[in-house]
Amino acid sequence: MINRILPSLFTVGNLFLGIISIILAFQGVPEYAAIMVIIAMLLDGLDGRIARVLNTQSEFGKELDSLSDVISFGVAPAFIMYVAVIHDQGPLGWLVTAIFPIAGALRLARFNVKAGIPGYFIGLPITAAGGVLATITLYHEVFSPVVLSLTMIFLSYLMVSNIKYPNFKKVGIPKAAYWITPVIILLVVIIAVKYPTEFPKIVFLPLALYAIYGIRKGFSKKKII
Repeated sequence: MINRILPSLFTVGNLFLGIISIILAFQGVPEYAAIMVIIAMLLDGLDGRIARVLNTQSEFGKELDSLSDVISFGVAPAFIMYVAVIHDQGPLGWLVTAIFPIAGALRLARFNVKAGIPGYFIGLPITAAGGVLATITLYHEVFSPVVLSLTMIFLSYLMVSNIKYPNFKKVGIPKAAYWITPVIILLVVIIAVKYPTEFPKIVFLPLALYAIYGIRKGFSKKKII
């Protein structure tokens, strides 16, 4: 029984953290809201792998995962940006905030119904886009609201684009290695709590590089053609 519900527990944990992230954003602590998104990313990366290892994949799990991702990596990062940076931009801020989760929902809907390319995602995964948005918000003292708003719109475009991104989700993990999963999550939580401002900013770097990698590779192929 536990084998059947374990992947869904990770997915629900992802959704729970997305909701907590929204609450923390509105309480004026964007760094902790971003940390919730990062931990949700860890859980999102594990639910599918665990389901494959336990051979408990299902349409229910797939749909639950997509619905959870819209909240945790679409709505939550958008609200983090809105509350921390663009809340005073009036209706324009509302529009920019709405575009991001809408693009994420479109990205997930396409992923669920359209066969992709083996080993690749078509369009920037909402998990990565949400992670970039949640963490770049913490650089609001470095970048102007205009730059951050344009970045938010650009990430929205990348999600619905046809740019290919490497798919690391299906990389297999031996069953024997799963015992270390709670240890890794606990370690991330401890580091995040100890360094709430610095930790999300550091996580931003590999996520941003992943987003840029797909763009660079796409342009390189166009030049060759």
